[in-house]
Amino acid sequence: MSEDSADRLVEAKAAARNVLEEIIASGNEAGWATREMVVALIEAANSLNDAASADPDPADDPDVSDAVQEQIGHEEQFD
Repeated sequence: MSEDSADRLVEAKAAARNVLEEIIASGNEAGWATREMVVALIEAANSLNDAASADPDPADDPDVSDAVQEQIGHEEQFD
């Protein structure tokens, strides 16, 4: 991996394209048209982008089990 941000972007695009081509090929084998797969991938990417904008570092979020424990005794749905 290059430390230059422009180079990193080029490398990331190439890696993503390779994986996307494999996904599209798998979709084609399953009976979906390339255009259907491309539209689905764009929508999925947009959804992931929205999620990343809303929570840029989800690794810092508490575990779901922690959230449930915090609700117990506070008249939440898990009581």
